[in-house]
Amino acid sequence: MYEALASFAQTWGLLFFFAVFIGVLVYALWPKNREKFDAAARMPLNDDAPPSEDGKKDESDV
Repeated sequence: MYEALASFAQTWGLLFFFAVFIGVLVYALWPKNREKFDAAARMPLNDDAPPSEDGKKDESDV
């Protein structure tokens, strides 16, 4: 009984996670989502706040 249940869980678990992986891959590479992901990739570089003049970190830098 345990062997049958373990085999069933391994087989369908593998198929389930493979299907989820393919779904995430398709979503990430879908051409319509390119602009959204490019904007998210540039987000850390879009810091508009100038650095403080005294070299100390202010509350917005934390």
